[in-house]
Amino acid sequence: MFSDSPNARSKSITTADLETYGVLNRHSANHPTFQVGVSEDKGTRRTMEDAHSFVVDFDSIRGQGFFAVFDGHAGKHAAEWCGNHFHEYLLSAIHGSPQMTVPDILNQTFQAVDDALSKMCAESDGKIHSGCTAVTAFLRIEDEDGQQSFVVPVESSSSSNESPVSSLDDIAPPTPSGTQSSAALDSGDESKEIKTDKKTKKKSASLSGKRIRKALRSLGGSKAPTPRSTSPVDARDFTNTGITVTIPPDSHRRVLYSANAGDARGVLCRAGKAIRLTYDHKGSDKQEAKRITDAGGFVMSGRVNGVLAVTRSLGDASMKEFVVGAPYTTETELCEEDEFLILACDGLWDITNDQAAVELVRDIEDAQVASETLLKHALSQHTTDNVTVIVVRFKHGQPKTA
Repeated sequence: MFSDSPNARSKSITTADLETYGVLNRHSANHPTFQVGVSEDKGTRRTMEDAHSFVVDFDSIRGQGFFAVFDGHAGKHAAEWCGNHFHEYLLSAIHGSPQMTVPDILNQTFQAVDDALSKMCAESDGKIHSGCTAVTAFLRIEDEDGQQSFVVPVESSSSSNESPVSSLDDIAPPTPSGTQSSAALDSGDESKEIKTDKKTKKKSASLSGKRIRKALRSLGGSKAPTPRSTSPVDARDFTNTGITVTIPPDSHRRVLYSANAGDARGVLCRAGKAIRLTYDHKGSDKQEAKRITDAGGFVMSGRVNGVLAVTRSLGDASMKEFVVGAPYTTETELCEEDEFLILACDGLWDITNDQAAVELVRDIEDAQVASETLLKHALSQHTTDNVTVIVVRFKHGQPKTA
């Protein structure tokens, strides 16, 4: 399942002209709605414990996308495994619970992945005991009611649903019928944060998707509402080897769902302003520290039980009682002023703030060049950590003339 290398390995990045057919880490060179750039470096560390993943036209819907960065600690295994399989669990949750809200699906996915990593640890007699922080984003195409009424259900296929997870076939989610194997298909979604106590619940409510959407809208002051973001796509379907790519109608809206556990961060650039979509779960956070002490643990020198600096992660089975995998989630409907999204591990955020990162790359149209610029900046400022950066630059439809 894992290579002998001490470095985490993400699936190799490939490029297609347009159609990716759900293949993990495959760019679409001429995609009409967004462009993805990915850059990584182990920095001054001896090994690379970060991994990343992205899927263009996620769940076979034109304009959807899944993007994620996983920052490992105590070994590469959790991050590497998540980089290869998190999207499969998300896709399985989407297809398994079509009536569930996206935030709940993201919550369910984080929990399922966390359980799978704990099982992996147990089956390895503790040899695979690492953990990782995670930041994920799911760009979803929806109709006016927040549904996907334009999607025609795919009939069950007799094709093989064999999972590519090797010895962990029993914990890997089955590939949804009508799709390629999980090695070639991925998906993304949204979720609500699991509440752990009354104060956590209160703060989560104050930072809920509705409040964030209001805050985002308020950035424009008294200006007229910003036009909704639409994708410049035409209405047609492509079919290849049994996979149909659905082209949404002109009336669709684009909603960005984010979910994170730990201190990997997501930042949206709206009209030049940095909007943080995630929450840093650290031992220095008073609310997180209280949750841990209420559970019987302690925080010393900003570390959970004197060991781990983050208070939420995937994996870390030996500390699961305190270091939970429940994500913080947000929901943001994109508008014409939304320019790009940055997802990165703390190797970047330790040396720059949100606004400075946005300003550094705002004028760079090429997403790959933008990700490389942020990476080089982190290294030049002597970050002491691995660095992984994903930049997603949005494309918007042209205004319609009368």
